[in-house]
Amino acid sequence: MLNGKNVVVVMPAYNAARTLMRTYEEVAAHEFVDRIILVDDASQDATLAIARQLPRVDVHRHDRNLGYGANQKTCYRLALDAGADIVVMIHPDYQYTPKLLPVMVSLIEQGLYPCVLASRILGGYALQGGMPWWKYAANRALTLVENLLTGAKLSEYHTGYRAFSRDILERLPLDQNSDDFVFDNEVLLQVLWFGYTLGEVTCPTRYFPEASSINFRRSLAYGWGCLKTAVLYRLAMMRLADTPLFPPRLHP
Repeated sequence: MLNGKNVVVVMPAYNAARTLMRTYEEVAAHEFVDRIILVDDASQDATLAIARQLPRVDVHRHDRNLGYGANQKTCYRLALDAGADIVVMIHPDYQYTPKLLPVMVSLIEQGLYPCVLASRILGGYALQGGMPWWKYAANRALTLVENLLTGAKLSEYHTGYRAFSRDILERLPLDQNSDDFVFDNEVLLQVLWFGYTLGEVTCPTRYFPEASSINFRRSLAYGWGCLKTAVLYRLAMMRLADTPLFPPRLHP
């Protein structure tokens, strides 16, 4: 625990056998992490076998591949059922360093932010860290449009490294979100929709052959989904759309 707060790290995994051990070792090095939950989305490699050998890891498996968003839904449900006060989601592909866990968890534990993002863009070194130029350009363009439509000023909406308070996860209508990659984007817009503030910390970027990455076609589908969600958010703000993604709020 950290000052009486139960900290749970969740890892949505799919074909992460080559990078899981490195990610796990850095997560497990933090003594304040009470539990590590890994949900395997019917991987085709040795991810499940490796995970089952790791100390302190609760392993769960989907019998069939349900999608990245569905994997996260399971992760958060299991974390809340385990009594988590703070939940950190990190990909087991080792693109994000678990060494940022103390900073991200502390920002929530101290009551500064209910949601903290590890931004690859904030430090200005994404390209030097190996992010493909087309992904960087798409990230910046999507973030610009989304900031304009939501009124927020985030450096990026597309990081796979996030920390949440229990309160925020219990309030968001996560079951209404996509089971695919756009789930990540929907969650952040829901955080903004309910009036929560988001903190950001700069995160080194690591791209290498063993790390997972969606292909160009899936990236296009993800980008289109992000734009649709942002437009829907704006229409809901103007009371021109009614959607379960952004249900009525108790505050203006």
